[in-house]
Amino acid sequence: MIRPVAALCGLSLLSVLAVGAATAADSGWSAPKCGAEPTAPTVKAGTVAQYNESVDRVTAYEKDARAYNACVSGQANREETAISQEASARISHIHTASAAVQSRIAGSFQKLSTELTAAGRKLGHH
Repeated sequence: MIRPVAALCGLSLLSVLAVGAATAADSGWSAPKCGAEPTAPTVKAGTVAQYNESVDRVTAYEKDARAYNACVSGQANREETAISQEASARISHIHTASAAVQSRIAGSFQKLSTELTAAGRKLGHH
């Protein structure tokens, strides 16, 4: 009897998720706490027995790959959040310093304008 493959419908979603994982792996980033990435099995369909064994291997792979992908996604999310928070703190520091410079310059312009206006009145230039 040939085993149904309805359980494998989720593989298309898994393949989409795997593209992101492959991109992360290709960039040199990894999630060592997640262990080794499961290896996709080879499908053999020469006989009904080989096909049924392939269905079993693919089903097991799908389970392992989903667990691995969830682990990698979680690790990536935690690291991305930490990087984002660090970047926000650095940006805030830079913004504060930049705003202080702008404030000093605006104050200087205001002071110089006031002094020039007062000097002009004193000298008779209205």
